[in-house]
Amino acid sequence: SPRPACLHCSSGAASTRGRAERGGSPCSPASAARPLEGMFTPGQLSLCCRYIGALGARVICDNIPGLVNKQRQLCQRYPDIMQSVGEGAKEWIRECQHQFRHHRWNCSTLDRDHTVFGRVMLRSSREAAFVYAISSAGVVYAITRACSQGDLKACSCDPLKRGRSKDERGEFDWGGCSDNINYGIRFAKAFVDAKEKKVKDARALMNLHNNRCGRMAVKRFLKLECKCHGVSGSCTLRTCWLAMSDFRKTGDYLRKKYNGAIQVTMNQDGTGFTLANKNFRKPTKTDLVYFENSPDYCVMDKSAGSLGTAGRVCNKMSRGTDGCEVMCCGRGYDTTRVTRITKCECKFHWCCAVRCKECEDTVDVHTCKAPKRAEWLDQT
Repeated sequence: SPRPACLHCSSGAASTRGRAERGGSPCSPASAARPLEGMFTPGQLSLCCRYIGALGARVICDNIPGLVNKQRQLCQRYPDIMQSVGEGAKEWIRECQHQFRHHRWNCSTLDRDHTVFGRVMLRSSREAAFVYAISSAGVVYAITRACSQGDLKACSCDPLKRGRSKDERGEFDWGGCSDNINYGIRFAKAFVDAKEKKVKDARALMNLHNNRCGRMAVKRFLKLECKCHGVSGSCTLRTCWLAMSDFRKTGDYLRKKYNGAIQVTMNQDGTGFTLANKNFRKPTKTDLVYFENSPDYCVMDKSAGSLGTAGRVCNKMSRGTDGCEVMCCGRGYDTTRVTRITKCECKFHWCCAVRCKECEDTVDVHTCKAPKRAEWLDQT
């Protein structure tokens, strides 16, 4: 499933066909095998978006491999939205890495891999479910924010938030600029889901479900913000608007959904899911679903997309997932004494500067040992 939109071509779409014929380019159609196509690094996204402005949407969109007709049409018709989505990709990838920073799989991106996360996305695992959900949420968030900021021609503030309304505190007037979340959801659904609706297989069904979970997660955290009017701020009158919360709230919510993700299989008629284990509860529309168990991510395994945990920093004192026992998979860890220079004894000086001293701090850094069997590092 393409994710996010702005897509691919790291050094000029005009020469894409020539590079593809010579081989070795991530823009080559051969590298667009489903379901990895459409997953791109932040750098490639930004460069692609830059070329949309320089070369024109048709040139760029016609040379993006793996797009279905509907996606290509949307790309050509709304190049400014594609640009917003490209910039938003950096945000959701950072959020993914924040959520899994203390886990064996830490949402690592592969700089030389056009798929961003590598072969880990080939498996229909709970990690894949989370990536599809957080990236779909990121597309909604980026488009909605761009609408409110006036960056897009096709949308602006929510046109329905006009006149008077009320909440538990009483009546208020709609004012300001309410985030147009419904437009962001509609466009994200039209673009992101287009390929899955065309393929119609088990993985497509899983992706569509998790895409929807991500889109609705953003809407879940819309908040009403108000400004009071009246004598001495008495709030006798209120002007209010709807605003998206920080994307971290969406990330935290989807991370909890990852923890409670439900393993399913496709039903006999291919229209929905059945439980892989009858002891589990049935998934709702807000639950992430997956088909396959995850690898343990302990050792490097290229076929499974596992980078392993050798060299990862761990916490000697923790019993959680960031602890050395769990992170290092029982292999043990190396300890290195490191001297760090940090700012300390900071004081505010009128007006207006903060001055700090530099202090040296010696700490022990623990990193996971590599597997003893060297051949594990070369698994394919």
